[in-house]
Amino acid sequence: MIALLVDFKIKDGAMDDFMPLMLKQSENSVRLEDGCLQFDVCTDPDAPLSVFLYEVYEDRAAVDLHMETAHFKSFDAEVADLIAEKSVRVMADVFQPKP
Repeated sequence: MIALLVDFKIKDGAMDDFMPLMLKQSENSVRLEDGCLQFDVCTDPDAPLSVFLYEVYEDRAAVDLHMETAHFKSFDAEVADLIAEKSVRVMADVFQPKP
């Protein structure tokens, strides 16, 4: 499995526009992509302009497919003007405890 760690800093005054689009993107990724296993959207009241994503995919092919989906491309274009900064880390191995 592969994890994407995405950290956004949203432009001042843009969070109300950004969050509905972000939550829809999260929903679409899990619902429409078989290879997307988890897509968490995290916020912190003490950092009101920050949004952190934790996404888990089956493999690199699933990540590549995610980046090519219509819903990702649409989301990316819609939020471009709302984002002040964005960083992405790719974690090559995800280890989860056995139940």
